[in-house]
Amino acid sequence: MPPPSDTVKVAIQWPGAFPKLMEIDQKKPLSAIIKEVSDGWSIIQNHEDLALQYAEGSGFYITEKNRNEIKNGAILRLTTSPTHTAQQLHERVQSSSMDVKLEGLKDLARFSRDVTFAQEFINLDGIYLLTQMVESGNEKYQKLQKIMKPCFGEMLSYTLTAFVELMDHGIVSWDTFSLAFIKKIASFVNKSGMDISILQRSLAILESMVLNSHDLYQKVAQEISIGQLIPHLQGTDQEIQTYAIAVINALFLKAPDATRQYYIEDSIDILDFPLSEMANILTQKQLRSIILTHVIRAQSAINNEMAHQLYVLQVLTFNLLEDRMMTKMDPQDQAQRDIIFELRRIAFDVELELNNLGGSMEKRKSMYTRDYKKLGFTNNVNPALDFTHTPPGMLALDNMLYFAKHHQDAYIRIVLENSSREDKHECPFGRSSIELTKMLCEILKVGELPSETCNDFHPMFFTHDRSFEEFFCICIQLLNKTWKEMRATSEDFNKVMQVVKEQIMRALTNKPSSLDQFKSRLQNLSYTEILKIRQSERMNQEDFQSRPILELKEKIQPEILELIKQQRLNRLVEGTCFRKLNSRRRQDKFWYCRLSPNHKVLHYGDLEESPQGEVPHDNLQDKLPVADIKAILTGKDCPHMKEKGALKQNKEVLDLAFSIMYESNCQLNFIAPDKHEYCIWTDGLNALLGKDMISDQTRNDMDTLLSMEIKLRLLDLENIQIPDAPPPIPKEPSNYDFVYDCN
Repeated sequence: MPPPSDTVKVAIQWPGAFPKLMEIDQKKPLSAIIKEVSDGWSIIQNHEDLALQYAEGSGFYITEKNRNEIKNGAILRLTTSPTHTAQQLHERVQSSSMDVKLEGLKDLARFSRDVTFAQEFINLDGIYLLTQMVESGNEKYQKLQKIMKPCFGEMLSYTLTAFVELMDHGIVSWDTFSLAFIKKIASFVNKSGMDISILQRSLAILESMVLNSHDLYQKVAQEISIGQLIPHLQGTDQEIQTYAIAVINALFLKAPDATRQYYIEDSIDILDFPLSEMANILTQKQLRSIILTHVIRAQSAINNEMAHQLYVLQVLTFNLLEDRMMTKMDPQDQAQRDIIFELRRIAFDVELELNNLGGSMEKRKSMYTRDYKKLGFTNNVNPALDFTHTPPGMLALDNMLYFAKHHQDAYIRIVLENSSREDKHECPFGRSSIELTKMLCEILKVGELPSETCNDFHPMFFTHDRSFEEFFCICIQLLNKTWKEMRATSEDFNKVMQVVKEQIMRALTNKPSSLDQFKSRLQNLSYTEILKIRQSERMNQEDFQSRPILELKEKIQPEILELIKQQRLNRLVEGTCFRKLNSRRRQDKFWYCRLSPNHKVLHYGDLEESPQGEVPHDNLQDKLPVADIKAILTGKDCPHMKEKGALKQNKEVLDLAFSIMYESNCQLNFIAPDKHEYCIWTDGLNALLGKDMISDQTRNDMDTLLSMEIKLRLLDLENIQIPDAPPPIPKEPSNYDFVYDCN
């Protein structure tokens, strides 16, 4: 007879004693259970100084809040309480013995992952103790460093590790730290030859300081600059490079708008700048080149975290354009109107013509109107009014001027070529530039905050100091080319823009490594090629709609569905590494989950680092029988998405979240690494429960495999027209004399 749902069968260990098998009554207070266990072993120690802890896996303490997560078959350990352990470690890390101190710091770094222990240690002013150790470490152990340098470096590394783990729980505010502590952490980053582990923790601390406190941003910005982070980007350790770019992104993200704008201004009087901003300004172009050379091109493979940080830097860089994108042109501003005059001058070389006209105002106005019409402005009389809509605002005019100055031949050719066409066939350069700029801002999501989970960066945007403007220049020439290929008229303007957007999106899909490669890719995506691609995709989606083919589809669909189901279950058997995220910063903490080969049990457990391959079942100590699963929840219905401030309720994270509900309101919460893994796991879990697989991936796989299978079966009927309906059944014959009589 199975035990009632409010009892759990577990094994409990105690040093020097045989493990004890027992049932835990979840209705009893935890203190009563601990007393019962300690009395069973006749332990003299006060039971109030004892606690239960997971013996394997996470090793976290069991409390009244998390006791419902205990599963049948769990292995627990009776150990000292978090309060008692915190007091012991608080004393050990202050020991005068270097060996005792080092071992205490190692244990502290390990125990600090547990929020229960962390709270107790913090209550003893543990954070203050660690900051004091960091601040005074160099002075206190200056003599010891000469003879015990490795030991000192290891001690500092574990001190910083424990500090990071404790702060990750969000119990202590980042605003509480002194300038002396910030200076010390910054000195570890600025000092050459620093131990890798110390450098990693220091960079992580600086990133968290900047992201979690406006006041600390100001202090950190005074102590460290982009120029001081550049040497870490020039190394070969990708993890250090990732941390360095993360700090740069944090400084960039929290910088005041005016400061961020300095990064892209060309004409700046640097004497007007605060001294703390000088290094940032002077190294910005060098930074892009270093990232391109030492990170993007030097690494054979860029890991997901590095890709994410490069994506964030890309987004933040493009967001510098938001101010211009949302700025309307002032028709009364002479400096802004002069830009339009400059576009006209470069296109038509009108200086001589103006001199010949003398003071004839009517002739001047007529000439202006004529030229503005040739330039393709919607408002021929006052083209400044074309730039009063946001987006793209003044950014469109900036792009047009950049194109006219830096690609003058192409600019003049486009303008003159279209001005010589018939009115209905001319491609309006002004209107096209404005709409194209708006489209590019939408594609690159200018003005939007970076996603917590996206890693979609494009290497080509790191190859040029004015990558957005160069991107525009390539695309405006593409638009003119596509316009001619489509033989478009003014009524076809929106249709042309849709084709151009499709060309750009398809070219970006391959992640070209340079702007020239992007341009070459566009050459192979002519309007004719786009039509072929559309036709091919349409055939894959809409072909074979006759009744016989639909009946064949219906017949073979169950076979395809079973094939997809087996693939999903096989992927669950292989398992997946999931990342643990929180609202404070991205964490390098992982856990792994996989299905047993007999499809009866889910094995899972925490990992110290991301695995290189499959994790054996023996290394995953936690188990969840499939038979215990009650339901699968997704998105905002998940319990961990309903918690206060859970991952900032980021839409991308919500789309990747799912939970397994089992037993008495217990749950196992997931955040998939990407949309593909989300579909694989939700499909596989639904298949295990005998439910329909409803993900987008299943629909796509079904369409692809079904279409392929039908085409294979119909190879023998190639070039033979299949009728929409079966042939009519002939009338019965008047007699059956033609039937062969065997007798």
